[in-house]
Amino acid sequence: MKKWEIYNTDDDLVKRVSKKYNISKVLATVIINRGILDDKEIRIFLEPTRSDFHNPYLMPDMEQAVDRIIEAIEKKEKVMIYGDYDVDGITSITVIYRFLKERGLIPGYYIPNRLSEGYGLNKNAIKKIYEEGFKLIITVDCGISAIEEIDYANKLGMEVIVTDHHEPLDLLPKAVGVIDCKRKDSNYPFNSLAGVGVAFKFIQAISQKMNLHEKEYLKYLDIVSIGTISDIVPMIDENRVIAKLGLKLAEVTKNIGLKALLLTSGYNQINSNTVAFGLAPRINACGRMGHEKEALSLFLSEDKDEVIKISQKLNSYNRERQEIEKRIFEEVIIEIKNKGLDKNNSIIVGKENWHHGVIGIVASKITDLFFKPCILICFEGELGKGSGRSVPGFDLHNALCKSSNYLEKYGGHEMAVGLSLKKEQFYDFIKNFEEITKQCHTEDIISIIKIDKEITIKDISKEFVDELKKIEPFGEANNQPIFIYKNLKIDSIRTLSEGKHLKLTLKDGNSIINAIGFNMGNLSNEYLLGTKVDVVGTLELNSYSGIDTIQINLKDIRKSY
Repeated sequence: MKKWEIYNTDDDLVKRVSKKYNISKVLATVIINRGILDDKEIRIFLEPTRSDFHNPYLMPDMEQAVDRIIEAIEKKEKVMIYGDYDVDGITSITVIYRFLKERGLIPGYYIPNRLSEGYGLNKNAIKKIYEEGFKLIITVDCGISAIEEIDYANKLGMEVIVTDHHEPLDLLPKAVGVIDCKRKDSNYPFNSLAGVGVAFKFIQAISQKMNLHEKEYLKYLDIVSIGTISDIVPMIDENRVIAKLGLKLAEVTKNIGLKALLLTSGYNQINSNTVAFGLAPRINACGRMGHEKEALSLFLSEDKDEVIKISQKLNSYNRERQEIEKRIFEEVIIEIKNKGLDKNNSIIVGKENWHHGVIGIVASKITDLFFKPCILICFEGELGKGSGRSVPGFDLHNALCKSSNYLEKYGGHEMAVGLSLKKEQFYDFIKNFEEITKQCHTEDIISIIKIDKEITIKDISKEFVDELKKIEPFGEANNQPIFIYKNLKIDSIRTLSEGKHLKLTLKDGNSIINAIGFNMGNLSNEYLLGTKVDVVGTLELNSYSGIDTIQINLKDIRKSY
């Protein structure tokens, strides 16, 4: 059972914001519910500008890192960019590679293969980079916890600049510069940038030091916004400035790879939904399926025929990923039912020969379904590699720190982690982890739907749904507004996609409202025609055969009392 909570919003403040910014009271309510209260915050939230970026030199080590890369540019040194295989990593490499290339320095790039190397720096890769004559490595979206690997690079005579956004350990790598806004000694006013956001601040700082025009770094905001939205960082503060300005630039992007991907993904407009559900899965599918360089080639290529072929490949990889994901999901569900794992405080399942590039997505679905922390592990021989997802209120990374005796390697953050362990430690790890979740009383954590406001038929109009676009892009900490609509009579009810989804028409007097509940088809037998219900969900335009109709995208439904 999900708990419904309606925000308690100050009516006087709603009226003031509504009047001052010429927006509806409902929209003003939504903005206030996001904790955006003072005039500067509201202005930036609604209409951010390029002057709203923070000073990059407030990040620790920025000065020495910038000086070192300018020296490399002047001396035409061999510089290697070392990144991750997800969207954040791919876009980070793209931004720094293109920026340095325009400064006359053509760097190399290295992306570890997810299936054979895993995440982050590894000594074999560093040795290979060294043997190819590179003197300087810039890490993007990784490196903050690579203490041993960076020591190894130093011993070989190479230098490293770390740009990352993950949680630092107590000990920092011995690098020329460690640029991470999550550092405890950081004076930077915002600590939730994506990896590509940190890469962007790096090229902003270089541009300022070299007295370049601001367009020399601002022109990459289209790519930076794609990585930022895809990485599910909080869509507030500087992330919102990046995303909002970047999406506008993406509409007229000069990056032919991005343009081709938009075309082949079938989306006719670019917004946060397009990125999250259209672009990100296709880019990530490359890394998940072991073809990480394809996605980077898409963003770096200047050949129109090549980018069309690559974007078609991305579609193909994504379809393959979906098929594998479906099979693993079904196997996990069988395992949960057979072993009664849904009665535990956490769900940990391991199996031979799962595709470990896909298990993170499946873990996320299991977490959503059972609202418990979930870790899935695929075994290859005596070693297991895993991915975990958490629920709000349970710090998954901290739990792994407490279980580190059973692990070979781990990393990540509060809500998502990666790990590896020996097969012989698997059951001891499960026992230990389950005990941690019991001590944290994860069984008391329930799914809460935060409702912005109650609406009625007078609020439902195309104009109002269009007005809601003012608070895009949506994302973490700025979710789509959720509304409650009470005392609706079920006029029709059926399922779609072989019982998977729920489709309803609801009546308020003589007015008909359409509603759809994705993955809620199991509820079709619980409600009869004529039943009075309360629903919570988001409002959206559904376009079919050239006709736009408003529908409620259901998050939950209950009988009215």
